[in-house]
Amino acid sequence: MTEAERTTPVHGVPCWVSLMTRDLRAAQDFYTAVFGWDFRSGTLGEAFTVAHADGLPVAGIGRIGPGLPTATTWTPYFAVADVDATAARVRERGGTIAVGPLRLGPGRGAVAADREGAGFGFWEGRTPPWSIGRGSAPASLELRTSHAFDAAIFYSEVFGWDPHDPGGCEAGYVYQQDTVVVRQGGHTVATLRGGGDGASPDPRLRPQWHVRFRVDDLTAATEAARKAGGEVSPPTVSPDDGPESMIGDPHGAFFTLTSRRSPAAGE
Repeated sequence: MTEAERTTPVHGVPCWVSLMTRDLRAAQDFYTAVFGWDFRSGTLGEAFTVAHADGLPVAGIGRIGPGLPTATTWTPYFAVADVDATAARVRERGGTIAVGPLRLGPGRGAVAADREGAGFGFWEGRTPPWSIGRGSAPASLELRTSHAFDAAIFYSEVFGWDPHDPGGCEAGYVYQQDTVVVRQGGHTVATLRGGGDGASPDPRLRPQWHVRFRVDDLTAATEAARKAGGEVSPPTVSPDDGPESMIGDPHGAFFTLTSRRSPAAGE
């Protein structure tokens, strides 16, 4: 992708998702089997690749360097104007910085964890033309946390989610469901839901960001994941995305498959 094809995303919106894994080639084989993705070299070196679907960028997959403790997990990245100032806000509000801030190819980034240990990243610089819920990007991002309102305060202060900022992100709390919906320009970009349990022996229930990917045939995709060595959870129905199934890849990273559907009005 040329620099001319990149864009400068709105501050505070999700601008990318990436998987860090111990075995890059094995991860590529698994996700190709499930989604039919093809992989191309990115701008961050040979240890990082970009997954494409129908010629469009979907997500990044990179290899964890020897000796690094980074967990195998899908991580959302949020656009920021100043990665150093954002890292300082994360620390001030009880979060931790795991990697960075450091220069990565055309920009600067960092990987952090919120107060409950859910991992996320942030990025200063231009990105591929990519918008959550649209085109080649994942269908949605969801944070499973113990208290959605408390998490929303943390992320709002870190990323500047402000309903009074024209063109920026705003977070609205749904009291009956312990849910916070984050929107930008009338489009949902993230959802924060309560009900997570940091002490649960089930890693699927611990506080973390979940990435939902669309597929044309949910049954076929889940079967492909199972045959490729993935762990497939029983199907459920999401209030936002319809039928879905959570998948654990062979290296322990969780993501969700959801049936492709036409965007609803206002999305």
